[in-house]
Amino acid sequence: MDAIASRIIKARQYAAERDKRLWFNTFKVKIQGEHSDHYVCYDQGAWDCDCEEFQRRSICAHVMAMEEILGEAVEPAMLPIPG
Repeated sequence: MDAIASRIIKARQYAAERDKRLWFNTFKVKIQGEHSDHYVCYDQGAWDCDCEEFQRRSICAHVMAMEEILGEAVEPAMLPIPG
């Protein structure tokens, strides 16, 4: 088997086993909102978003969307305790 074919097989294996092989440490992503774009950042388990909702409540639809997309590859945002 040539080197390229071997790499393709390994890449497919990694992608298929992403729940036990893939974890994000840091990223920044732009989400196109209904009214404007928003930037979501993730750094070592800490989430941030530039939207007003996140600034008030430490959670927002943008962060929740990224959690749903990335699944177990990221630590979930801590939900604020009502009080």
